[in-house]
Amino acid sequence: MKKFSTIAIALTFPLTLSMTAVGQETSNTTNTAPPALSSKCQFLPNAPDKHVVVKGDTLWGISGKFLQNPWCWPEVWGMNKDEIRNPHWIYPKQIVYFDRVNGRLRLANPFDGAATGITKLSPQTRSMGLEGNNAIPAIPNNLIEPYLSQPLIIEKDEFAAAPRIVAAQEGRVYMGKGDKVYVRGELKNGTSFQVFRPGVALKDPDTREIIGYEAVYIGTVKLDRKAKTEDGVDTFTVVASKEEMGIGDRLVPIPPTPIINYVPHSPEREVKARVVAVYGGVSVAGQNNIVSINRGSTTGIDVGTVLELGRYGQVIADKTNDKKPIRLPDEMYGQLFIFRVFKNISYGLVMQVTDVVNVGDIVRTPEK
Repeated sequence: MKKFSTIAIALTFPLTLSMTAVGQETSNTTNTAPPALSSKCQFLPNAPDKHVVVKGDTLWGISGKFLQNPWCWPEVWGMNKDEIRNPHWIYPKQIVYFDRVNGRLRLANPFDGAATGITKLSPQTRSMGLEGNNAIPAIPNNLIEPYLSQPLIIEKDEFAAAPRIVAAQEGRVYMGKGDKVYVRGELKNGTSFQVFRPGVALKDPDTREIIGYEAVYIGTVKLDRKAKTEDGVDTFTVVASKEEMGIGDRLVPIPPTPIINYVPHSPEREVKARVVAVYGGVSVAGQNNIVSINRGSTTGIDVGTVLELGRYGQVIADKTNDKKPIRLPDEMYGQLFIFRVFKNISYGLVMQVTDVVNVGDIVRTPEK
């Protein structure tokens, strides 16, 4: 099977530069040996001594120059949970050094012409949008931007309670931009909503129970007038329409603009999951495709979690011992980068695979 190329995954990384001379940094750390890296997070034998960050670089790509597994970035930087969830920025012209003495990566000060200093990571919260200056984005926007701002799924317990379009102006059946629509349901003080139509029911491969519905994005509406009476309806105007809206279509609040500021990392808890569906209704996925899995925030998965993809080992007859059945080991063939998380379902970008992804394949915590 042809090996797919590795996708470039990026990170937004605000940075506070704390200048320390190389000699001083070394003298301060030689007395205390750093914790040993796990076997899966060792540096590559041919890792370079340094890498100059350029525009278009990604965290995943930079990590891959130094590490056997790019998701080990937090471990080699000594990052804690808060720093993973509220990471710093990394900019072009900074230099990533491989500190071989301490077995860690360091950043050089890009504002020092001689680039002779080594910087330490210093926590600092800073919020920026998707196009914040020259900071490297987390994941290429063209790959996942539509999946960040539009509803992907409506979980089973949310579907019944979602506000719904019950009628249209002048008795119309379908509505487009500028038309009035009438809505019943709890708005929870919201004024701007996305309209969706329930699509394919997503079933848990283990239990066969419906855990959600893929949401077919229709458009957006804005509240004009609240209902005056208990049996009244709320009046909305169609602001944008990808396709015609109809009676029975549902509403979800427009989510805030996402700030992509997460770090690839292994999950804190052990994860055992399955591939629920390949987004778009196809049966198999390859690199850069989006798949959903049957685990979410309730099982400790968060944005940036990296999981292994694999296939259950086959059960075959042992031809050397009366053909008794034996199970071959599971075959792991790639990695999945989680970028959007719901309660019981998560969506991930397929990357670094040596085989195609099938619905029902296993997803688990990377072995260390």
